[in-house]
Amino acid sequence: MIDFVARVGAHVLDALRALGRHAFFAVELLAALPAALRRPFLAVAQIHAIGNRSLVIILSSGMAVGFVLALQMYYALATYGAAESLGLIVNLSLVRELGPVVTALLFAGRAGTSLTAEIGLMKAGEQLAAMDMMAIDPRSRVLAPRFIAGIVSMPILAILFSTIGILGAYVVAVLLIGIDAGNFWSIMQSGVDVWRDVGNGIVKSAVFGVLCTLVALYQGYETKPTPEGVAHATTRTVVVASLAVLSMDFVLTALMFSTP
Repeated sequence: MIDFVARVGAHVLDALRALGRHAFFAVELLAALPAALRRPFLAVAQIHAIGNRSLVIILSSGMAVGFVLALQMYYALATYGAAESLGLIVNLSLVRELGPVVTALLFAGRAGTSLTAEIGLMKAGEQLAAMDMMAIDPRSRVLAPRFIAGIVSMPILAILFSTIGILGAYVVAVLLIGIDAGNFWSIMQSGVDVWRDVGNGIVKSAVFGVLCTLVALYQGYETKPTPEGVAHATTRTVVVASLAVLSMDFVLTALMFSTP
């Protein structure tokens, strides 16, 4: 029993140390942002690499989620004679939850692992050490532009995910099932609040962008400069970022939607 408690305590201490290292890394990264903002072309290039190259998986996933969500919600609502509420339910589900959360999980799997592998390989190739020797701060030159790009890209990708998901739900609900198109759009417009629903969804996606990008950059920057170290770092990026997104989603939902 004592050994079990000791092992649990050791794991808890390791988790707290890792959280502390993430916090110190975040502070250092924030301190490097002003220097990175003076070179906006670096951030723009990373927005293209992170955001534009993630469009295919985001849009295709959003369309698929819209298809399935409309179909499942119709079966559930039709049982209780509330099929006319399908547009509202689909919109709120996508804008409040599925859009930001699924986009963040896809972002962690696609862009997050790419960032971790890129930074890890730069460390393994001693490019970061060479920058230090030339008095160039790698945080402001390499990490901060990617951090800015992640924060900017995530809300845009989440908006596109929700938009294409709503269009996919329209195709299934109106064109395939036969729900009245005017009813589908009108109940959506009357039941969705721009600030409370859409605005909070955008805030969620921005927070998730900070978390996913921060975890990806930290794992790449602190990885062991070996092929095995880079491989383990990319795996940890997906696991840690996904858990952080799901945990923070609960906290943000409780804060945003607990009061009418």
